[in-house]
Amino acid sequence: MPVAPIRLFGDPILRRRADEVIDFDRELRRLVGDLTDTMLDAPGAGLAAPQIGVGLRVFTWNVDGEVGHLVNPTLELSEEEQDGFEGCLSIPELAFDCIRALSVVAHGFDQHGEPLRIEGSQKLARAIQHETDHLDGVLFVDRLDPAGRKAAMKAIRESEWFGVERPTVKLSPHATRGLGF
Repeated sequence: MPVAPIRLFGDPILRRRADEVIDFDRELRRLVGDLTDTMLDAPGAGLAAPQIGVGLRVFTWNVDGEVGHLVNPTLELSEEEQDGFEGCLSIPELAFDCIRALSVVAHGFDQHGEPLRIEGSQKLARAIQHETDHLDGVLFVDRLDPAGRKAAMKAIRESEWFGVERPTVKLSPHATRGLGF
């Protein structure tokens, strides 16, 4: 599977709600493979389809040696919270303190359309919440307190990568459904 370029902060697709997956077909399996390969190459703890330019509700994760994926996720969040540094492959080389639910129960499907239930806490819970946010057009900097968000935006504007045009890969029409361009 090819490693795809990762879209960076400022790319409009990162702010759009991704479409539900309807077809659990070869194209979806290819997308899951591309997401997994790109995430592992980066390396990252997770990667959502919009981060490689695909507006579908799919993400992968790699936490403590466990690699997985989830399609069309819905989350049940604990009331108990965790506080810790969080980064993002679409906001490279920057990390900020971000509050998340301590644990999560995620429901969705695998790439073949079979129902999945994933339970996680700590790092896995953070990764699942982070990637699901991507599917809703939300970036982790949106979850920071006002002072943290101000610092994050300043760091982003001052970064070497901000505003730099990145190459994109040509995706199949099926994979790009819902992108809006």
